[in-house]
Amino acid sequence: MILFWSFFVEFAFIFIHSLRISREWYSWHFPELVKIINDNYIYARVAKYVKDKSTLSEDAISELTDITGDEDKAKDIIEAAKASMGQDISPIDLINIEQFAQRVIELSEYRKQLHSYLVSKMQDIAPNLASLIGEMVGARLISHAGSLTNLAKCPASTLQILGAEKALFRALKTRGNTPKYGLIFHSSFIGRASTRNKGRISRYLANKCSIASRIDCFSEVNTNIFGEKLREQVEERLEFYDKGIAPRKNLDVMKEAIQNSGKENGEKKKKKKKKDQMEVDLVNQAPEAEEFTGSEKKKKKEKKRLREDIDVSAENGVTEEDLVASQEKKKKKKKKVVDDMDSVLEKETAVNGLGTVEGETKKKKKKKTKEIADTD
Repeated sequence: MILFWSFFVEFAFIFIHSLRISREWYSWHFPELVKIINDNYIYARVAKYVKDKSTLSEDAISELTDITGDEDKAKDIIEAAKASMGQDISPIDLINIEQFAQRVIELSEYRKQLHSYLVSKMQDIAPNLASLIGEMVGARLISHAGSLTNLAKCPASTLQILGAEKALFRALKTRGNTPKYGLIFHSSFIGRASTRNKGRISRYLANKCSIASRIDCFSEVNTNIFGEKLREQVEERLEFYDKGIAPRKNLDVMKEAIQNSGKENGEKKKKKKKKDQMEVDLVNQAPEAEEFTGSEKKKKKEKKRLREDIDVSAENGVTEEDLVASQEKKKKKKKKVVDDMDSVLEKETAVNGLGTVEGETKKKKKKKTKEIADTD
């Protein structure tokens, strides 16, 4: 909700600042620029680039073309600067105007980023509602309701007048006419309808918005196919009101949407299955790599230990050949002890059979073999 309010606050702030630059301040110096350029963002960029109109020459056509996106407008700006009726401006005022223009440019760019973020967020949260009524109006409805779940719980009659609560209670108090629409008035459908049909199309649109919000809230699959089909239905209803062309039945449209969503879900499942198979293959290959790395680590440790023993033996006056021979003797001795213990265990199992006592004796014998190997 804070995001939506910040979006509108930034828009109002940009509008106020751009008016202050164009109409109140910079127009004293270059009044003809307002008639050539209508967009506030481009106007701020041109004002920041031009600064003093007397310094503007034909060499600036290429840069002005990059800013405005039109070579004819760039030429008009230069011609207007030559024959301008504006008064001269002080360097201090130019510095302040440049700072204001930079502020407007930064706010406009931030607004664009915020709008793109809002569009992407609506595609993730409510794709059907966004494709039916638009990202901005859908975001306002969700913000006013409090959440997508609250909006899905609302009946179509409540959604129709959402945002016009004051007018509704005033009408109930004075026994006047209740409002026909609230926030959904900002949708393009109501603007395209005739005055006679505005109430009818707002009721129909609220019904479709209620369906779209419930699909977005409770559906497990994130798709906008239902929103597109609902939008087609609203378009057909507009044509029916204007030209009398009969629209399709809701049952046929929903069947078509379910078939299309089933195909899309099948493709997504195939892609997911393929991705999962690749992950499983990677996991199966991982133990072999771990074993390989583990064996390499053991070899490195043995080499390091051997080097340390060689260094110690060199200090004590023992040759490297004697050291290798003593290590081989130790290995043979360990192997012999382990073989003897294994043969003893096999005899005991043959005599006593399998049981808990045998398990305990095995553990004791293994401990003894480990202790002997460590002492050696």
